[in-house]
Amino acid sequence: MDNKLEFLNNLSSDERKELIEKLKNKEKEEKVSRREAYEGLRDSFVQEVKSKLIPVTDDVKGFREWLDKECEGFRAVMNEYGQLRKEGQESYTVISGDFKLEVKSNKVKSFDERADMAAERLMEYLKSWVKNSEKGADDPMYQLGMMLLERNKNGDLDYKSISKLYELEDRFDSEYADIMNLFKESNIVMATVVNYYFYLRDKDNVWRRIEPSFCRL
Repeated sequence: MDNKLEFLNNLSSDERKELIEKLKNKEKEEKVSRREAYEGLRDSFVQEVKSKLIPVTDDVKGFREWLDKECEGFRAVMNEYGQLRKEGQESYTVISGDFKLEVKSNKVKSFDERADMAAERLMEYLKSWVKNSEKGADDPMYQLGMMLLERNKNGDLDYKSISKLYELEDRFDSEYADIMNLFKESNIVMATVVNYYFYLRDKDNVWRRIEPSFCRL
């Protein structure tokens, strides 16, 4: 330690400045090296996750498409052999050994193309409205409206979410009411949603649902 102090004391003013500059540059280089090392590890980690995720999602999508076709074909076989209770029945359950498959078809309310027009008008309306709000984009009413306009994985508007927009008519003006009327007029289409449920019978003879969902694993 004494030797270092003696060394520093023997340096001229210019030499001290030069030494300080070198130390600063070294510190900067070390920070850059640490940042580059971190970014390299980050990119490697993210790309590895992506490389494993994409094939899994492609497999699940392919399984769903395959299952849709196979179940529709098997329903036709069931109909031919009189295994359906009524004409046009789309929901059914089949069991083989310790495995059970339930196919449930439901009619749900949906929208026609006018809803897309209404959604665009509402987004523009809310963006214009929020300019006069003291809270701006942080206004809860604005955030709620935009959230209810979010679409599902198929790119469709959610009927229940849009229905909640109707309840806000007294918060806005006649333009908002006109947009809501357009949504209501477009609500004339019935869509069919098919869901599949899988079960395995355990050692106690109880049916346990198998859910191919990341959140359920």
